[in-house]
Amino acid sequence: MEEKTGEILALLNSDQLRWSWQVFSAVALTLVLNFFATRILRRLHKRFSTTDKVWDDALVEAARTPVNIIILVIGLTWAVGIGNTYIESAVLSDVNLAIVRRLTVVLLFVMCLVRFISIIEGRYVGNQDLGRARWGDSFDVTTLTAIAKLLRLSVIISGILVALPTLGIEITALLAFGGVGGIAVGFAAKDLLANFFGGLTIYMDRPFVIGDWIRSPDRNIEGTVEKIGWRLTVVRTFDKRPLYIPNSVFSTVCLENPSRMTNRRIKETVGIRYQDADKMEAIVNEIKEMLIKHPDIDDSQILMVNFDKYAASSLEFFIYTFTRTTNWVEFHAVKQDVLLKVVDIVLSHGAEFAFPTTTLEGFDARIFSDSAQREPEVKMRKAAEPGSVAT
Repeated sequence: MEEKTGEILALLNSDQLRWSWQVFSAVALTLVLNFFATRILRRLHKRFSTTDKVWDDALVEAARTPVNIIILVIGLTWAVGIGNTYIESAVLSDVNLAIVRRLTVVLLFVMCLVRFISIIEGRYVGNQDLGRARWGDSFDVTTLTAIAKLLRLSVIISGILVALPTLGIEITALLAFGGVGGIAVGFAAKDLLANFFGGLTIYMDRPFVIGDWIRSPDRNIEGTVEKIGWRLTVVRTFDKRPLYIPNSVFSTVCLENPSRMTNRRIKETVGIRYQDADKMEAIVNEIKEMLIKHPDIDDSQILMVNFDKYAASSLEFFIYTFTRTTNWVEFHAVKQDVLLKVVDIVLSHGAEFAFPTTTLEGFDARIFSDSAQREPEVKMRKAAEPGSVAT
């Protein structure tokens, strides 16, 4: 009995059992902390999602996965470090474990910030009313997208610069290499750099934003802007095909942005008959009065209805005015209403619209009448002549 008790005590005091117990405790504690951290973050996210603020639940949502991974990595490296006190390992030394922990913290911190920026961007882009409520009329989706991209790029570059010394790479040596190799890279990637600076120019000058209708008279470019990237811009043409345009193109072409027009123009020429010349003034005046009173015509802009010229078959007057709406569909409805009212006004004065005609002066219609009457007699005479063939 004493021998068995001694064997059990010797086993309990052995290094192998002590090592196993410590590793098990470290892993179990890591899993318990990860479980509680998950539940706490889930409750915080559920609680913050009911508030009016956008930042709090976004931060919790962005931190959930990185926090869980950090707890697991630190716990597992702690357990491996415990094993190193009993088992010598060059690969899993304390120095290497410390490097892994530092790199993991930096990587997951960068991941958390990048996710946080992306979540905020997605919420404001998906619900633009939030942005207008926060920043008013100065809110712009294109600017928000550009700022989010710059912030993500800054976070990633900062994370790389922080992680490099951990791996034993000096930043000064890297910068020196970059200065020498930058010239070669610049020549090799000049098109890429041109597109990058072209995109930067778009973000700074803002000749168009996402959702604008753009058109270039220099190139076959026309459609709605869907995406503005650092290398290219995606334009959806009106036949629903995507058009991928390198950003460098926009620095060399003329570009129209019809989406920013303040009004749409109605410019029409109408002709009436010369017989209705005495009704021209009354027609022109009534049409002008109709346009001034029309609720969809902007009378603060130029409004002209004037007799214009003597055409070949008509007396022409022109209509020049602007609608209040810039919407393409609504504009055509307004234009149709205006043109129909013009038709009613012209007809109400007893006038008619002109169309191309030809008048023969000094022409006697009896000549054709007599010829038509004599034509059967002529044919009969020819048929009676010897050697003739009836037709």
